[in-house]
Amino acid sequence: MRAASVGFQCPGCVAEGARTVREPRTAFGGRLSGDGSRVTVVLVGLNVAVHLLGLVLGESALRQQFGNVAGPVLLERGLPLAGVAEGEYYRLVTAAFLHAGIVHLALNMVALGVLGPPLEAALGRLRFAALYLLSALGGSVTAFLLAPQNTLGVGASGAIFGLFGAYYVVVRRLGGSTGSIVGLLAVNLVITFAVPFIDWRAHLGGLVTGALVSAALVHAPRSRRDLVQAASCVAVLVLLVVLVVVRRQALAG
Repeated sequence: MRAASVGFQCPGCVAEGARTVREPRTAFGGRLSGDGSRVTVVLVGLNVAVHLLGLVLGESALRQQFGNVAGPVLLERGLPLAGVAEGEYYRLVTAAFLHAGIVHLALNMVALGVLGPPLEAALGRLRFAALYLLSALGGSVTAFLLAPQNTLGVGASGAIFGLFGAYYVVVRRLGGSTGSIVGLLAVNLVITFAVPFIDWRAHLGGLVTGALVSAALVHAPRSRRDLVQAASCVAVLVLLVVLVVVRRQALAG
């Protein structure tokens, strides 16, 4: 028996009553949880852990093995590094968890710590994780498509710019003020194009991908919300895969 305000209830009665209670959801259909930043914390932890691993194994070696090579082969210190065009597709994902030094890591993680929790609270853990990973992939794919061949790229900036785009879309959908995020995004875009060694392609690719994914998540009709949201994320993933295949074939030709 279980204690209740009116005495005791049997477990069967409690379970039957629970089935008639609607599960609390976030504004856009995610499961409501007491901790609205768990995925954000995990992502920050993964990025920091990879950086620490690089300090142990050698940052240069880690970037060479898992960075995004925008071309068939990159000669790094006289050694050939096969790229995505040679079938090492994992680089499109792993590159988003590598950074070119502690400053690069710190800037991205601060942005993730600021943008992540409110987006995760609004979207839910699963949707936020999908948004982050698709934005990261979108940035890597855009760099693979447009960057000069034999360029090695790393960083979570594609995913972070995806969160910038998503934050704007979510706040606008909720009727909030978007002035601050627009100003912050403008400053970051100026820095993106002003600093020569920053890969603007990855930033713009992540921004566009994040905006598209978040738009699908927040504008999905309530009656078929889960289905539309899942189908939209899969559609974006398929599009990115097709772009990679087309680019690889073009390089092979």
